[in-house]
Amino acid sequence: MFGRILQVLIKEAIELYRDKWGRFRLIVPPIIQLLVFGYAATFEVFGVSTIVLDLDHTQESRELVSRFTFSNRFELVEVAGSQRDIDRAIDRSAAAIGIVIHPGFANLLRKGATAPVQVLVDGTNSNSALIALGYVGEIAATFSQDYAADLVRRTRPESARMVQVTLEERPWYNPDFNSRWFFVPGIIGTLMLMLIVNLTSFAVVREREVGTLEQIMVTPIRPIEFILGKTVPYFLIGLGEVALVAGVGVLWFGIPLVGNPFLLLLGTSLFLLSTLALGLLISTLCVTQQQAFATNFFVLNPLFILSGFSFPIASMPEALQWFTYVNPLRYYLVIIRATFLKGVGISALWPDMAALAAIAVILLTVSILRFRKSLD
Repeated sequence: MFGRILQVLIKEAIELYRDKWGRFRLIVPPIIQLLVFGYAATFEVFGVSTIVLDLDHTQESRELVSRFTFSNRFELVEVAGSQRDIDRAIDRSAAAIGIVIHPGFANLLRKGATAPVQVLVDGTNSNSALIALGYVGEIAATFSQDYAADLVRRTRPESARMVQVTLEERPWYNPDFNSRWFFVPGIIGTLMLMLIVNLTSFAVVREREVGTLEQIMVTPIRPIEFILGKTVPYFLIGLGEVALVAGVGVLWFGIPLVGNPFLLLLGTSLFLLSTLALGLLISTLCVTQQQAFATNFFVLNPLFILSGFSFPIASMPEALQWFTYVNPLRYYLVIIRATFLKGVGISALWPDMAALAAIAVILLTVSILRFRKSLD
């Protein structure tokens, strides 16, 4: 069995060696795209996940929290009971903003003194963090003005002139809000999705189109051995591409890799398995390379848009948000960004790992069954 698989692997290596244009596509375009997307623009965000810790429990503090609750810019996902709850929510990416109202907030306002509010921001997504901080500042400023006006109506103009709410910003994971730190790790997943799906789908379709697939199938090789021989090389190519693009990102853009490289390797392997299965499934549905190209365009674009790479998933319509749960790129972006910037462990990333594993198993099973049927 392994001997027959090895022969297919050697055949694929020879074809790649003879294809100079193919070797060029594997190296130059990914690096160029990485450099281009590394300078990507910012986007407006809605529904920023927010966790609130109210330690004051007064009418004033509840009024300030309600300003965030009823704003479409923020989505209150949890009311924390302690500082530990906020730390856990931001570490696990369950919340992007943490708001802490300390005891004595209302008393300071009533005395006309400065009343600080602490805002913790997940700086992994620097673009969304910056915009969200702007929204927080606007809400705090409006609250301060309204409270001052209320003091005027209560005939205390001297206090009204002094009241103000100040923010103490503490960006985590990306202190300088460098947008490239957010976009560049995401480029790796996007490039791997497009590259591996295209390579896998075209490789099998090419065999069918030129007539060599039937010749291979009359040999003693079994379908499962042929599938492994076709997909394993592209799995290894994908790992090499990730190392290449990640190396350029770290050295060129200065992206920090603070997490465990072996955890990143595990997440990458699961992601590559799911993309290989997707490419194999496309190859069983297409007869010609033109059909494979059109199908790839139809499939890859929605996967890119619905991944959360450029457009926040929380800002999408609810119906489209459900589609993102079957998108492997969505989970891989969480894994790679959390590994690069946060350095979190498997305890925080296992749900995304499990989702990728489930998608890979399902797609591989369907692809193999479909491939067997297409040979009959």
